[in-house]
Amino acid sequence: MSRFKVAGVQMDIEFAAVSRNLEKMEGKLSETVANGAALTVFPECTTTGYCFDSLEEAKQVGESLDGPSVMAVRNWCASKTTMVIFGFLELEDDCLYNSLALIGPSGLIGSYRKIHLPFLGVDRFTTPGGCPPVVFETPDLRVGMNICYDSSFPESARILAIEGADLIALPTNWPPTSGLTADLIPNARALENHVYFMSVNRVGVERGFEFIGKSKICDPRGANLAFENHAEEAILYAEIDSDFARKKHLVSIPGAHEVHRMNDRRPDLYRSLADPVEDVAD
Repeated sequence: MSRFKVAGVQMDIEFAAVSRNLEKMEGKLSETVANGAALTVFPECTTTGYCFDSLEEAKQVGESLDGPSVMAVRNWCASKTTMVIFGFLELEDDCLYNSLALIGPSGLIGSYRKIHLPFLGVDRFTTPGGCPPVVFETPDLRVGMNICYDSSFPESARILAIEGADLIALPTNWPPTSGLTADLIPNARALENHVYFMSVNRVGVERGFEFIGKSKICDPRGANLAFENHAEEAILYAEIDSDFARKKHLVSIPGAHEVHRMNDRRPDLYRSLADPVEDVAD
């Protein structure tokens, strides 16, 4: 089966209230599963909120990959025969990470730690992930994950495309200053890599910080399949076709207008991308 229904939950999150956020997630998941979604994506830091003022404060809601939040979602996925991506603060060896878990009916499929950290909210105190993004195989879909600010660095999505992702999921916590990012970047990442791309943002106000919603699901041509262009709670749905995402050779006019999103690259000329650069003055 190449066609696969996904859902994104644009929701408000209660600060540092893990149990109540999990209760809300379970209700939203019941709704998406009832509407036929095989994968449901929640925002960045779904269980915890984002606007922590210190590492010590954030650690109070940090959990391991086998902690109660992941275990709760594992139980839901098993009972509902579905998959979920959600954000949480991962605590390991006294380090705190801004993380995602991808969970299916059989348990944890994979996880991801945010690698690009803005000087904002809890990311001022988290440790950057030390591994490149990887693609996770599910029975019907190849899934890659980024988090929020990662999308501002096209190399991250490109790695996932090269590794064979059909869909890149981007849970976010975008504030008003990221309005153009929300409008433009998901479409660009989808188009340039010929993949499905879904950004799932939160809404609400937390410690004076507003969150703008504007979640969307884009097809491999860069077109919007679903766009919640507002800052209210919503659930967005789309059907994706993995066969279409994997067809990188795009033929408009045979023999006259053809492009190949992977083979036309010139990686031999991109080597400076991996070179460190000197700090740029403010």
